[in-house]
Amino acid sequence: MKLFHGSNVEIKEVDLTKCAPYKDFGKGFYTTTLEDQAWRMAHRRARLDGGVPTVTIFEIPDDLTENNELHFRVFPDKPTVEWAIFIKNNRDRKFRDISSMECNTDNKYDVVIGPVANDTVGLLIRQFSRGTINAEYLRKEFDFGTLTNQYTFHTEKALNYLRRVGVEYDK
Repeated sequence: MKLFHGSNVEIKEVDLTKCAPYKDFGKGFYTTTLEDQAWRMAHRRARLDGGVPTVTIFEIPDDLTENNELHFRVFPDKPTVEWAIFIKNNRDRKFRDISSMECNTDNKYDVVIGPVANDTVGLLIRQFSRGTINAEYLRKEFDFGTLTNQYTFHTEKALNYLRRVGVEYDK
């Protein structure tokens, strides 16, 4: 299976120490199966940080999620309350219950797969975190089209299954 990573630089080798914390699925290397999504991210990164919009292409085994050596968290294609709680906990700089299975701040999951929290979903998650909406309201609001996806790699063990196969630069 092909995965794409959009950035403002070519990724020759993934370095987890350079990955930012407090992201949807925790600190890790973020990829997608959607090339267009990677290009949107590449253009955004270049606009914010300079550089050239670049998409680095990777492959993983089609049966990666069946690998018993890795710990996975796989969410459905559509948002769920459990997915929102997981994202809320990973994004929250004050969240301290790292032993919870509903976070990945300690990289208990080698790989996490699920939808991307876009701006609309991000707003709903913030409202849920503040208590201005409840889980039932959140569940109803999530009943809309499929979002884009992300495959995230959080440990060196997981990166062993990610093989770089190419790079493309914006023309």
